[in-house]
Amino acid sequence: MAVPSEVREQVGLRFEVLLPHLNERQRRLLLAAEARLLGHGGVRAVAEIAGVSESTVRKGVFELEGGEDPFPDGRVRRPGGGRKQAGQLDPELVSALLALVEPDERGDPMSPLRWTTKSLRNLAEELTRQGHQVSAPTVGRLLRASGFSLQGNAKTLEGKQHPDRDAQFRYINEQVKEHLAAGEPVVSVDTKKKEYLGRLPMAGTQWRPKDEPVEVEDHSFFFTGPDIQHAIPYGIYDLAADAGWVNVGVDHDTSAFAAASIRRWWQARGCSDYPDATRLLITADAGGSNGYRYRAWKTEMAAFAAEAALDVTVCHFPPGTSKWNKIEHRLFSHITMNWRGRPLTSHEVVVNTIAATRTRTGLTVQAELDTGSYPTGVAVTKAQVEALPIERHAHHGEWNYTIRATTGEPGILLVGKAGTQARADALALLADPRLTGMSRTELDALAARLASAQAARTEERLYQQRGGRRRKAQGDHGRRLFSDADRVLITVVYLRQVCSQKALCELLATNPVTIGQAVRETRKLLDQKHIVLATTSLAFATATDLHNYLEHGITVGRSPLPEALSDPKLTGMSRQQLHQLTERLALPHAAAVERRRHRQRGGDRTPGTRRGVFKQKLTDPERILATVLYLRTLCTREVLAEAFDLSRGTISNAIAEVVPLLKEADITIEPASTRFRTAIDMIASVESGSEPTTPTEPPC
Repeated sequence: MAVPSEVREQVGLRFEVLLPHLNERQRRLLLAAEARLLGHGGVRAVAEIAGVSESTVRKGVFELEGGEDPFPDGRVRRPGGGRKQAGQLDPELVSALLALVEPDERGDPMSPLRWTTKSLRNLAEELTRQGHQVSAPTVGRLLRASGFSLQGNAKTLEGKQHPDRDAQFRYINEQVKEHLAAGEPVVSVDTKKKEYLGRLPMAGTQWRPKDEPVEVEDHSFFFTGPDIQHAIPYGIYDLAADAGWVNVGVDHDTSAFAAASIRRWWQARGCSDYPDATRLLITADAGGSNGYRYRAWKTEMAAFAAEAALDVTVCHFPPGTSKWNKIEHRLFSHITMNWRGRPLTSHEVVVNTIAATRTRTGLTVQAELDTGSYPTGVAVTKAQVEALPIERHAHHGEWNYTIRATTGEPGILLVGKAGTQARADALALLADPRLTGMSRTELDALAARLASAQAARTEERLYQQRGGRRRKAQGDHGRRLFSDADRVLITVVYLRQVCSQKALCELLATNPVTIGQAVRETRKLLDQKHIVLATTSLAFATATDLHNYLEHGITVGRSPLPEALSDPKLTGMSRQQLHQLTERLALPHAAAVERRRHRQRGGDRTPGTRRGVFKQKLTDPERILATVLYLRTLCTREVLAEAFDLSRGTISNAIAEVVPLLKEADITIEPASTRFRTAIDMIASVESGSEPTTPTEPPC
């Protein structure tokens, strides 16, 4: 039966209004209801009006006639419809996938993807190779259904933790609360990562005009090495004021630099922000330039405490917990975010970028450039640290201590400018002609003669450090503790056997590595130019002995042996015969000593080593004399040790060296008929003037 045109128009108007607002099933049921109302031919007419297939309309009619219940909210089709999921079609797919993503726990430890990035595409390709047809999106859906997600590394493994780690955290918290409640300043300090200057790539992005990125170097090794300028930001974060102060250094990150940064903060901000302060609490890491093990750090802080008239309390975080230091996430993190994507081309850029750092919570930062020199190699003795006014706390005194605002003894707080001046005074003391064996003019001439060779040696060392030629102009940083002329002076004093390297370290407040390197390099240059330095009869064991000699003429050392020990009454030979015996054994004795030292070293001498610069406790003639007295059975080794003012072991070693030489030379020492119990009795027997016993035949 044909459907009138008027009816078609009315049905078309209803469809035009309702169908856009209905889902798939609702549209199908609406079309089926209209078709049933139209009667015979209604299915075809509705399909033509709505522009759908007749089967869609018939399907809706069957659903209405079947009396199906409405679907739950949100569903258009009955459960179970559509294509089957890949996991249902291939039951082994999920287990194969888990074997790839977790090879160490669930699958084969030799999985082909164990050392490959497990991207969705790589996983899909490997599963397909194993016979599981699957796409990359399906792999992602299966992983999410199995409880997986994309994750980065979690920095949670802190290694072996100190047993008192949490207790130290609580102690620091208590100290901070107590100081803040009293209105005293509390700061968190640390050194930020050293940054090399230049057009180097920086992590992060910033807004720029389209297709106009900042051009930077593609190889950063051109901007690294000893000649490239760098910036060392040392930060001080004020917990109460939520303010930062950064000292940007250009030399070395030493304890002197750390203390100078705190000193500059106090002079610029601290003393004005806390005019009534009597104490200062510093929280710092366990390592770095402000580490609790460094004597220089404590000495420098003692000088600061005396200058600022503050009792400085320092609390160190346990080793491996530096990320808990407040300055890390309250100051340094914001500085890093502020200069993201910005090349640090100069010190001005670094200082201005740090100073422009702000946060919505109120953080303000002030930054200054520090062009001061902070050379490495400075050393502080244990005695100097023990003389400081440091009070250890009852809880972990090595981590928590208070430095009182008292002035140290003269010569103790030789740090900063005072330490530099004291070192210059010590070098002037060493230049005394009595120690160097030459006038100051001659010493300057020697330094000038070696200057070019020293500069060449320095450039060679820098060439080796860089791994090639100099690519940039030499920066104004990395200044050494001693100049080339100072290194010549130190070497001259050492090679003339004035004192040991230990005494030089004590006098110049430096470490043995610095002194040893200066002597080793300068000595090679002296050998190359065939410059020989005569030894001196002066010998000082400590810096104090050297001071006493230069200022007061006091000499300290082992008292000279009494001439009575070489008297013919005791030796059984004339003094001339004893001298001839000494000369006869000199070369064999030197050869025996060298063989023994060769065995001890396990090989030849290293070029540039000391080669026995300093005198032995016993000279070669004294060793022969002690052996002759012992073989004469005049006394025991203990008595000889008393006579020579040495230990029994030293006398025994001398006898053990000389006796084989006497046997090789077929020299026999006749025993005496007298025996002495003490060294005083032995010397007194000669001074008494009794008849000497003259030998009939000299030893041959």
